[in-house]
Amino acid sequence: MTDTASIKTLPFEKALAELEEIVRRLERGDVPLEDSIAIYERGEALKKHCEQLLKKAEARIEKITIGPDGAASGTAPLDVAE
Repeated sequence: MTDTASIKTLPFEKALAELEEIVRRLERGDVPLEDSIAIYERGEALKKHCEQLLKKAEARIEKITIGPDGAASGTAPLDVAE
């Protein structure tokens, strides 16, 4: 069973490192089936947590806007589609 409470407190870097380790273990294929299922579920929860943290960070990022004279004129929300 996945311990989502402990995942929610992990900083992005630690969650990503744990997710990468889970992927490596699963790719090796030497993990028993029941363990594979459990770590896959934890990996899925870690992935969701990382995505949420990235969305929060993205929402906080702003870009500097440039006025017609080439000088910085303020900031605007970052549009990642650009």
